[in-house]
Amino acid sequence: MESVDVARLVIEALNDLNVAYMVVGSLASNVYGVARNTQDADFVIETDDDLASIHQRLRECFRAEPQIGFETVQMSTKHVLYHRDTDFRVELFVLSNDPHDRERFRRRVWLEQEGNRVCLPTVEDVIVQKLRWRRKKDIADVTNVIDAQHPNLDWPYILRWVEAHGSGEALNAVCAELGIAPGE
Repeated sequence: MESVDVARLVIEALNDLNVAYMVVGSLASNVYGVARNTQDADFVIETDDDLASIHQRLRECFRAEPQIGFETVQMSTKHVLYHRDTDFRVELFVLSNDPHDRERFRRRVWLEQEGNRVCLPTVEDVIVQKLRWRRKKDIADVTNVIDAQHPNLDWPYILRWVEAHGSGEALNAVCAELGIAPGE
């Protein structure tokens, strides 16, 4: 079983349970840019009120990490599940009160992927979030996404959040590498 198959199990469960969610991280950037392998699947769920039903639904295929984690950029709690057969990690982040986290959740979009409906952040919000993280792999993802999508991007939106998060230098470096100006 591949990582996308494991993620698909979670997506199907969230859709069936009518949980408000979005797929984030590398799986989201793979949709908008160049696919790369990933060590986990990241989801944002609107509220932790849904966790009991999610765990119940997935308990045969996943084991839950008993310790609740904490994500420090947006100050969000995370719950980790491991696929029993592959040990592939799934992280469920609870929507935080961070203004960008709230905005990207509000703007999320539904796409059809391989016969399944999946909820994702917009391409602009993938770029903004990955620039915010600034890890090497995130900057590579941003480069790939901008390269694939730059003629169609809502640059004023990206630039507003990049300024708010102090990520302008990272965006400028990516755009210089691609030979485009931010907003082009």
